[in-house]
Amino acid sequence: MRWFARPFLHRATFNKRLKTTGGRYFPRTHNIDISLRQWEIYGADEVEKIIKHELCHYHLHLLQKGYRHRDADFRQLLRQVGGSRHCRPLPDMKRRQEPIRYRLECTNDSCRMVYYRKRKVDVRKYACGRCRGKLRLVVQ
Repeated sequence: MRWFARPFLHRATFNKRLKTTGGRYFPRTHNIDISLRQWEIYGADEVEKIIKHELCHYHLHLLQKGYRHRDADFRQLLRQVGGSRHCRPLPDMKRRQEPIRYRLECTNDSCRMVYYRKRKVDVRKYACGRCRGKLRLVVQ
């Protein structure tokens, strides 16, 4: 009520399975999930910012205004209430980093552009982005 001058009439719960996000707003049910891990590691101040962020989604959606991250209404309200744009990453969350296993080379003699990819690419479907020449796949 203090920040939005409107009541929150739905359900907000802690979810211990949330690891890559601080919270979630569900437009169909209007419920909110908050990461329990964020509370345990960073405390109440950080969780308050996450709750403000999710409440911005909630109130703007109910008012039929732009409630998505890219909408100006959302960004403006988030700035007014002091919510966080992104939550802090959890310390034990190691991003899965795949090694670069494929190298694509342009076969055009004047170009010879090289692209590195983690996933295999069908060279029959794609062409060089610079000269539109054929690509050759090299497994590393």
